[in-house]
Amino acid sequence: MNKARADKSPNSSNLNNIYKKVVDGERLSREDGLRLYASNDILQIGHMANIVRERKNGDKAFYVVNRHINYSNICKNQCRFCAFSKEEGEEDAYAMGLDEVMDEADGVVEQGATEIHIVGGLHPKLEFGYYLDMLGRLHERYPQVHLQAFTAVEIAHLAERAGLSLRDTLVALRRAGLGSIPGGGAEVFSSRVRKELCPDKLAGEGWLGVMREAHLLGLKSNATMLYGHMERDEERVDHLLELRRLQDETGGFMTFIPLAFHSDNTFLQGLPRTTAALDLKTLAIGRLMLDNFPHVKAFWIMLGIKLAQVSLSFGVDDIDGTVLVERITHSAGADTPEELSVAEIIRLIEEAGRSPVERDTLYREVIRPKGRFDRDWHLVKAREEGHVKVTSS
Repeated sequence: MNKARADKSPNSSNLNNIYKKVVDGERLSREDGLRLYASNDILQIGHMANIVRERKNGDKAFYVVNRHINYSNICKNQCRFCAFSKEEGEEDAYAMGLDEVMDEADGVVEQGATEIHIVGGLHPKLEFGYYLDMLGRLHERYPQVHLQAFTAVEIAHLAERAGLSLRDTLVALRRAGLGSIPGGGAEVFSSRVRKELCPDKLAGEGWLGVMREAHLLGLKSNATMLYGHMERDEERVDHLLELRRLQDETGGFMTFIPLAFHSDNTFLQGLPRTTAALDLKTLAIGRLMLDNFPHVKAFWIMLGIKLAQVSLSFGVDDIDGTVLVERITHSAGADTPEELSVAEIIRLIEEAGRSPVERDTLYREVIRPKGRFDRDWHLVKAREEGHVKVTSS
């Protein structure tokens, strides 16, 4: 991307001094973040984010072959922005039995997946043993597949249900097969926003506390930010700064994932979708402010395939993966496909001028036999040189 003109818009200050900080590798301030959000010069912001992106990851663009399992949509919180959650007994409410969960995971090895991504609602009656058994059975059947499961909000709920400390809860989950924690449930840390949209949800401090405890135990995690509803620029920036502070402390975050709000079938129905300019700006500012995060991901399910492709020049180095099958965003009206093939992902990345790299959950490169993506594959983890080798039987 060529260096764009300095911003001359009346609603923001010139970005040249921020550009100099970026080039020199200096940390940006809260004021810098606010000025970036106030600016309309999306090309200059993207150019700066691309500098950081290439400094950290070169031309690599990562993807993962993964399977999503949303085990239940029954949730005691009923957040106003959520179209997925249901009350027990409500039409379309469901909670999978363990056999159903196993059926949902059926074919994961034939698919070539290296990750199963598991999240659901805060079910008021499911016992802690259900979650331990879920992980245990999946891990026993698919020992070579990484289990990324349960948001920080779910884990706090499980600790409460089990009457255990966060640490003991996390230790038990890890022993059962938990490999890492997804970044969901962070929303925006602002108490003002949470009071309006999710008053019963774990507070921002609680979300950070769960992640801190997980990181101290050696569990890696991701981090999200839900934007495009009622949050203000300063609340977005403060959210990023809280994530940056915890990362300075623990180093346990792998990826920052901004999530564009979809209002269909929520209490905020009718709120217009985020614009492409806001989406790209938020991804780029995340890359610029979170200097201690290795990766920034564009979740194509929410952004759409074309914008996710463009984002690879706006600070993004990861576009998630094959997904199969995602229910949460599609409940809120997402019109994107429910899965992408590896060939489609590779084409999207190469058309954007980047080098596609298949990764596992922990960002180790996955090495597969060239030209092979057959049903007879089994996955063999080899930690030599930090890689995961996939061999045919």
